[in-house]
Amino acid sequence: MSSLGEGRFHTVDVAKITSGPRRATFLTSDGVRIEALFEPCSAGPADTAIVVAHGFTGSVDRPAVRRAARAFARYAAVVTFSFRGHGRSGGRSTVGDREVLDLAAAVEWARSLGHGRVVTVGFSMGGSVVLRHAALYGSQMHEGRTEARTDAVVSVSAPARWYYRGTAPMRRLHWVVTRPTGRLVGRYGFRTRIHHRDWDPVPLSPVESVPLIAPTPLLIVHGDSDPYFPLDHPRMLAAAAGEGAAELWLEPGMGHAENAADEALLRRLGDWLTAG
Repeated sequence: MSSLGEGRFHTVDVAKITSGPRRATFLTSDGVRIEALFEPCSAGPADTAIVVAHGFTGSVDRPAVRRAARAFARYAAVVTFSFRGHGRSGGRSTVGDREVLDLAAAVEWARSLGHGRVVTVGFSMGGSVVLRHAALYGSQMHEGRTEARTDAVVSVSAPARWYYRGTAPMRRLHWVVTRPTGRLVGRYGFRTRIHHRDWDPVPLSPVESVPLIAPTPLLIVHGDSDPYFPLDHPRMLAAAAGEGAAELWLEPGMGHAENAADEALLRRLGDWLTAG
């Protein structure tokens, strides 16, 4: 077994002894170390790679993330990673702001492995990040498209706007993020290290991002039993994208994010992501 350095990417190369997953670490553009896992497509070589962005307090090794990765690996290669402040990644969580840099680095890493088509799917906080990433690294914000771009994007259980406190789970989350005692609970109870500074400036919101995503294909998915964000959030996102610019799936009986995504939904997402 050998270690390969690829600029900002450091990969444990196990290709000579197994065709299975490989662990890696890479640096974001602001110097944060991110842990990641690459899994080849179980059906054989694939040009498409699916990059999965987990929700707040998740990580690359959480059971729901691993379940999603296994489902998606039937359709494409899969990259999972831990956002800053989560798992074994460095830094502290900014709850959706600088996490865009983590996703951009993961997409670049997937392309560096030879995948010509890279798509993103995010859940909850990760759902807001994939929207902002698609806007900030897409053709509308750059004269030329960058290696960090996504070729299609799926946002699951994402908020439309910042600072939402309309449900009890979101009021609890804001306590965790904004209070010193809450951040201690986040660190030791949820293994999530949260930055103590407020956003300055406030980042582009999800609903402000979606009009900038076209012509990249966009799918918005939300459960009608989501305890965090009611249905006005996905509807607001779809409306902001413009007529015909986004698909909207409202899932009957579904709760919140990757924990609530069943096998049938994951298969449908895999089909959609690899249809292009």
